[in-house]
Amino acid sequence: MSLLRVLGRPMLASMFLTGGLSSVRNPEQVADAAEPVVQPVTERVTALPDRTEQVVRLSGAVQVAAGLMLATGRMPRPAALAIAATLVPTTLAGHRFWEAEDPEERAQQRIHFFKNLSMLGGLLIAADDTGARPSVVWRGTHAARGLRREAGLVRRSVRATARPAAAAGRVRAKLPA
Repeated sequence: MSLLRVLGRPMLASMFLTGGLSSVRNPEQVADAAEPVVQPVTERVTALPDRTEQVVRLSGAVQVAAGLMLATGRMPRPAALAIAATLVPTTLAGHRFWEAEDPEERAQQRIHFFKNLSMLGGLLIAADDTGARPSVVWRGTHAARGLRREAGLVRRSVRATARPAAAAGRVRAKLPA
């Protein structure tokens, strides 16, 4: 694994580890801000808890678990996707700069919104990073190409042996029994 991955993954995960722990320990600190985003989601997704504090705590737990996985390099691609899935509602709930009245508050929320957007971009790149190994798509395409090549060889082989066999059969049919 490259040095950049060894250093970069824990650095990317650090924000989600600290933020996730904070959400697990004290969900009430962000529950009011999360309410406008959490309630419409919980109405559509029945598997989620009804109380906003519980959803915030669940989101924090996902961030901690996936952050640890990303930081240690254990299943980093699914971990990055899991964190990204929690980051979208977190950003929409916590940094609604378009609703801020005060110009300074609006500027601060805009900065945080685009910081989270940048982290989301980093997570998407991490989710796509194969670690210098061929991707599943490449492996599948390569295997299919190999199978097509093998099928072509078999087809040519069958044609090459079928013609003489058919000719021999015709000759044999003409011979007296």
